[in-house]
Amino acid sequence: MKPEEQLQRLYVSGFDLQTFERFPKAIGVLRDNCLAFLVPGPKGLQILGNVGWRMGESLGPLVERGGHKVFVHKQELIEATPERVATLERFRNDLRTTLRGDKPVF
Repeated sequence: MKPEEQLQRLYVSGFDLQTFERFPKAIGVLRDNCLAFLVPGPKGLQILGNVGWRMGESLGPLVERGGHKVFVHKQELIEATPERVATLERFRNDLRTTLRGDKPVF
């Protein structure tokens, strides 16, 4: 699928698209405070690195620290509540499905 078609599908599916000064070659995709960066690849847009929780102008991946799940960016930590983890999983699944073109667009 062409990147412009993928961007259209993402937008119509309720994702916000944003540029980030720190990541000039990537497109930020946001929804429900979750964030992923997309870059062009051989088969269209692909996810760059991790999907995570938006923390300022960056992304906090889900990690385990001291036996607890948290989202972390540099020294900042946000508790990964069951609700936040479920939101992140829904975001990740919807993003992948939409990028592949499997999800119907309304």
